[in-house]
Amino acid sequence: MSKPDNSGRIALFPGSFDPFTRGHESIVERALPLFDKIVIAVGVNLDKKPLLDTDVKVEWIKSLFADEPRVSVISYEGLTVDVARKIGAHFMLRGVRMVKDFEYERELAEVNRCLAGIETVLLYTLPEFAHVSSTTVRELLRFGHSVADYLPVRSQGKPLPKCLALHL
Repeated sequence: MSKPDNSGRIALFPGSFDPFTRGHESIVERALPLFDKIVIAVGVNLDKKPLLDTDVKVEWIKSLFADEPRVSVISYEGLTVDVARKIGAHFMLRGVRMVKDFEYERELAEVNRCLAGIETVLLYTLPEFAHVSSTTVRELLRFGHSVADYLPVRSQGKPLPKCLALHL
């Protein structure tokens, strides 16, 4: 009996990840049994002023998953669907926290399917992370509050980007 071809089970998990949160970490960990490889893609949006530089985000997220060979991290500009095609991903991985996220993701899923035949897999955020967003973390940082509870468990004991480490 021949072994099935699993090379198509590559998922692209795109986002700004500014910063990468426990919610993001949870989505990746819960998706690992579903895919052979997950590529976390840090999008560059030239119209926004991010908290963290793209290179810092990429290196930090790489360090978080250094012990997981099925996870890789890249940065990209342009359309997400083009990046998915380029890396051979047949799936887009997305997290959904609330109804408004679902509406937005459904629209994007239809466009991605029409443009490139890419299927979107939505994972609902675990209830304990439903209130966690990168926007919330940035706001807490801006007002000098601790963000330790919102950062990945995997980051414990590893160096954090300076602007995050100052607020633990």
